[in-house]
This record gives sequence, structure tokens and C-alpha cells, in this order.
Amino acid sequence: MKTLYLDCGMGAAGDMLAASLLELLPDPDAFVDELNALGIPGVRFAMEASVKCGITGTHLSVTVNGEEEQSYDHHHDHTHEHHHDHDHEHTHDHEHSHSHSHSHSSLHDIEHIVSGHLPISDTVKDDVMAVYGLIAEAESHAHGLPITEIHFHEVGTMDAVADITAVCMLMERLSPDEIVVSPVHVGSGQVRCAHGILPVPTPATAYILKDVPIYGGSIRGELCTPTGAALLKHFATRFGAMPMMKVQAVGYGMGKKDFEAANCVRAMLGETENKTDTVLELSCNVDDMTAEEIAFAMEQLFAGGALEVYTVPIGMKKSRPGTLICVMCQSEVREAIVGLIFRHTSTIGIRETQTVRYVLDRKITTVETPYGEVRRKDSTGYGVRHSKYEYDDLARIAREKGLSIREILDIIEKR
Repeated sequence: MKTLYLDCGMGAAGDMLAASLLELLPDPDAFVDELNALGIPGVRFAMEASVKCGITGTHLSVTVNGEEEQSYDHHHDHTHEHHHDHDHEHTHDHEHSHSHSHSHSSLHDIEHIVSGHLPISDTVKDDVMAVYGLIAEAESHAHGLPITEIHFHEVGTMDAVADITAVCMLMERLSPDEIVVSPVHVGSGQVRCAHGILPVPTPATAYILKDVPIYGGSIRGELCTPTGAALLKHFATRFGAMPMMKVQAVGYGMGKKDFEAANCVRAMLGETENKTDTVLELSCNVDDMTAEEIAFAMEQLFAGGALEVYTVPIGMKKSRPGTLICVMCQSEVREAIVGLIFRHTSTIGIRETQTVRYVLDRKITTVETPYGEVRRKDSTGYGVRHSKYEYDDLARIAREKGLSIREILDIIEKR
């Protein structure tokens, strides 16, 4: 399996992510030419060699109308809020200001630029707008305004569109089957912006990184920007430790600031034989529910997005027989599953454990049989292969033909 691992031990910004992925290509210069041919208004891309703590990597410079973006989080009309467009000033103070007026772009304006004018695939267009959607939602939440009232500074918008588009194009070009992202270092302390002094991570970044493993540390400053956070959130298959993989290419995307640690995002592209994912296990004990009630609760939990629901008979206090109800689910549906457990069981408390699953790659194959199509689940990995025909299809044929499931299987396997 083609796997991309992103090491975000010094956070992430759009330009750093783009530069790290760029280094994975066999001809990065040709790709930069492609970026410059997109025609993003006023934007010019350039690769620059950069050294951090003795490690050589790439800084992707993006200039807008000949100037590299600094910070455009300046004071403006209070009816217009905007995204902290600061990816090229990774871990900086938002102290840049202008005495003259600037126009701002809404999410609709950005969609007009991306979908209406850029010669990129529909997949890349969808990815770019999905990332911007995460940013706009976070800014909307942070400022208490509808998304339609969130505006982005014009020059900063072109810079951010450039970074986001570059990353989305690179992801399409690399086409990894799985993208694993390390826990994200967000930095610590405070950062100054137009609205005052804010904590690190900023409210927008913190909102985007909900349900993502993050940490602070001794480094003072903003290490993960809203754009970097949104790109990670959108593309990550999962967050966790680096999987066992045969690495084929390594890329270093450098930030502009210098710290005691190398200020970079490291991208590693390679092959993994084994597949894992991180899931949540929610469990509770009950001793006052009937078998029918438990069965109904299990149905509702599966309908609500649970990956697995199972029960175990247990002994509880006062020597009462009880039932342990265990539910496995992805973190994205945690709140919904918790609500369903409380609604459909008698428990007053739920335990949560994060666990790693080792899973086989699975796909559904449709097989032609003398009785019509039957679905078959094929699972491979770890040097093994399993195949199993779909029970519902076998049961339907058995009822229609008056045969047993074993007889149906014998006929299918002998064909």
C-alpha cells in the first residue's frame, strides 16, 4: 500500500506542507512550472534551498504582485472578519499593518477563482474548496458570525489559495492510498493579531484540530496555522505514529523561522504491507435491560455508524448477572454514538478507549452464479487471503430455490 507519512513535530503551515511534498517528486522544478502556469492572480512560485539545524530542505516562496506575503491581519471594518493568512510567516507576531484600504474576498469569491478560472481537475477543485470550507467554518465559530460574513484579505487570499492549491495538486500527483499524520505540535504562548493577543493555538486552529491529537511544549510561538491545520484535517486518513513502512522518498518543507529544533515538516513516502487504523471503543455495563431491549439498542447503534457492537455476559455488584455492551466507532461519530448509547440503554456512564486495529484490505466482488449475482467479500494482507460470500445474498437464493445455504455454496464453488 502506498503510504504517505507526515511528521508534524514542528507543526504545519501550507507552504511547509507543499514544499515537503514537492521534494518527493522526481522533477520538482517541472511541477513548479505547472504551478506558475495556473494563472492564480499575481502569484509566482519559487523553490528555495533552506537549511535548518544542519538539514537541507526546500522553502516554497510564494509572491503576490512581487511581494512575499507577511501578515494581513490588520484592523478593518468590523463587519468583515477574515482568516489569519500567515502561512509564510510561520510562528510570527501579527503586527503588520497598512494605512490604506484593502478589499476582501468571501468564500463565494474564492470558489469563483478556483472553480471558474484555474485549469485544475475537478478533484483538486473539490479538495481546495473543502479545505477552505474548514477554515471558513472555524473563523465563523471563532468570530460568532455566519460563514457568509467571513471575508479573507485579498492579497493574503491569493497567497493561501496558492498554498492550498499546490498541496491539493501534489496530493493528486502522489496519489497515496493512505495518509498518516503524526500528532501535531501546535506551539505555546500567545500571538498578536488585529483583534488583540490570542492564545496558541489560535481559536480557528484549535477548532479545526478538534478530535486530532495535538500537543504544546517549550517552544514559544504559533507552530500550526489554520491553513496547515485544515490541510491536515482534510487529507489525513488517520493520526498516529509512523507505521512500519519501506520508505522510498523523504521530503523536508522548511519554515522561515529558526528554533532549537529544525523548523520543518517531514514527508515520507513508501510502501506498507500491513494496514492499521485507530478507532474508539465505547463500553458500558447494564444489569436491568431485557434481551429485546439490548438487541434493539444494538440495531440503533449499527444504524448510527458503529463499526462493531457486541455484548459479553458479566457478573456485577450484589452478584447480579449483567451485560457488557461494547461499541467500536470512528472518532467522527463519537458524539452521535454516545447519544445513542444513553438513549437506548439504561447506563449512566460510558467508558472510552482509543485503540489500534490491524485490518485486512477489503473489497466487494460481484460473482455471477447459476442463480444470479452474489456479492463476495475478499480480504487480503499479512500474507493471507480470505473470501466470504454475502450471507444476505445466499439466504435470498436459498429461500427462492428451497435449498440450504450449504447447497448453494457447493453449487457456486463447483462452477
